[in-house]
Amino acid sequence: MTRPRPTPAARTEKTQNTRDVQGLEDATRSSRSAEGLEDAARSPQGGQNPKDTDPRTQDPGDARTCTPTPAPTRLPAQDTAPAPSLADLRRHLASHLDPAARSWLDQALDEAAAHPGIHGPISVWELRLAEAGRRCGAAHADVARVLILAAAHAGTDALTRVYFQGTADERRAVLHALPHLVSGPGALPLVEDALRTNDTRLLSAAVGPYAARHLTAHAWRHAVLKCLFTGVPVDHVADLSRRAAGDGELARMLGDHAAERTAAGRTVPEDLHRVLELTESECVTPAPVTDHPHGKES
Repeated sequence: MTRPRPTPAARTEKTQNTRDVQGLEDATRSSRSAEGLEDAARSPQGGQNPKDTDPRTQDPGDARTCTPTPAPTRLPAQDTAPAPSLADLRRHLASHLDPAARSWLDQALDEAAAHPGIHGPISVWELRLAEAGRRCGAAHADVARVLILAAAHAGTDALTRVYFQGTADERRAVLHALPHLVSGPGALPLVEDALRTNDTRLLSAAVGPYAARHLTAHAWRHAVLKCLFTGVPVDHVADLSRRAAGDGELARMLGDHAAERTAAGRTVPEDLHRVLELTESECVTPAPVTDHPHGKES
């Protein structure tokens, strides 16, 4: 059903994120291109929307239901292509680091694998997380940290410690690592904490595949609004097309936000219209559930 769309005073160029997300997302694009996935994915393969599958996460204010159809709408490639695996990320990093950085990373991964988990006040692999930016460069530090966390088999407790004791860069790496390392919703408090900040790089990492899989409908809608408030491009919101499809409550929230901006004489970001159009598309049949990390959820 077509809904009335807010009419802004003027549409201007798309709001841009003032600080580009580097590192992990550069690696993601590179690895997908190498595999022939020219349309980047931001959701795990087979990612499941809790709103569609778990009645405990249904928003009571959303009366719209999604009825599976024999021929579901095919989503754009960025919502359906598989995300890169840890092996993809490591191959990417190995091809971009200089010999000294590769040697350091190999040693850091070996140390993490030899002494996984938490040991004492600080584990050796936690020290390597702090060194990653200096050793591998800012453009590759996110990927290096994700690989170290994976080699250390960092569980929810370890990830929580790193997140709350680490720097902003380390917090961002933890958020990127969640879909690889945590299969259930136990790490949602980290995502929720990041969504309360105004750090656009943290927000960009927080709305990735893990959030798409586990945030409730209510929390996910507010995450999308937070991106619009802060100028984070909605391209960073994983599984956007599927989760937004047929979401009447999200459409209402977007319309209210557009009306408020127009009344205040402010422009309405083009991303808002883009998401609003997605809410007008049909619901799609959810993909099969899988607990394998990273969409496989690896």
